Amino acid sequence: MIKNKIITVVLPAYNAAKTLEKTYNEIPFDVVDHIVLVDDRSRDNTLEVAQRIGIRHIIRHDDNRGYGGNQKSCYNKALELGSDIVVMLHPDYQYTPRLIRSMCHLVADEVYEVVLGSRILGNGALKGGMPIYKYIANRFLTLFQNLLMNQKLSEYHTGYRVFSRRVLQSVDYMRNSDDFIFDNQMIAQIFYAGFEIAEITCPTKYFEEASSINLRRSIKYGLGVLWVSVSYFFQKTGLAKFRIFEGG
Repeated sequence: MIKNKIITVVLPAYNAAKTLEKTYNEIPFDVVDHIVLVDDRSRDNTLEVAQRIGIRHIIRHDDNRGYGGNQKSCYNKALELGSDIVVMLHPDYQYTPRLIRSMCHLVADEVYEVVLGSRILGNGALKGGMPIYKYIANRFLTLFQNLLMNQKLSEYHTGYRVFSRRVLQSVDYMRNSDDFIFDNQMIAQIFYAGFEIAEITCPTKYFEEASSINLRRSIKYGLGVLWVSVSYFFQKTGLAKFRIFEGG
């Protein structure tokens, strides 16, 4: 706990057997109360590793529901556990769990209700080995998103996020896609609900076992990002309405 806030780390896992234990071992258990792992029907032994290292709250999908579907199960379980602060961390060891304390303090101290670990601030992405084409695509999409959403984030595509309970209860994330675009839809919902988002510099590591999507999925994701930004702009200007921004 930090300031009597229950902190839960959620791990949306898919084929994370090779990196899960390294990620888990760096989690600061002096402040973290619960770990939730959702296994999206991995084809490796992610589930067995999670059980061996002692993760208490494990959910296994009977069918592969996708990255967004995985996060929906993560947040539902975290709220069920009474969490005040929820940390979404990819279990592929691309992001260091050692920043959990710093990120959670910003929420526990009621400075911000959402904190992102940014790979772009401080040149962490390129130093960590992000492929140059991914870096360029990240910068282009982020520029487009900032323009249409009138924001100034350094990136919208990080897999390291901290939310207050109020944020998770205020946005209807269950209406979002089950695919990778879920992350961008959720940020758009958060901005639409009037919350501000903080960013903290996060070093990152790219290596063979780290999760990645192929070119076809990357193109689909990029087009989805553009559409989310356009949808947000239309919603804010009253030109159209979209389900993901209605209710919460």
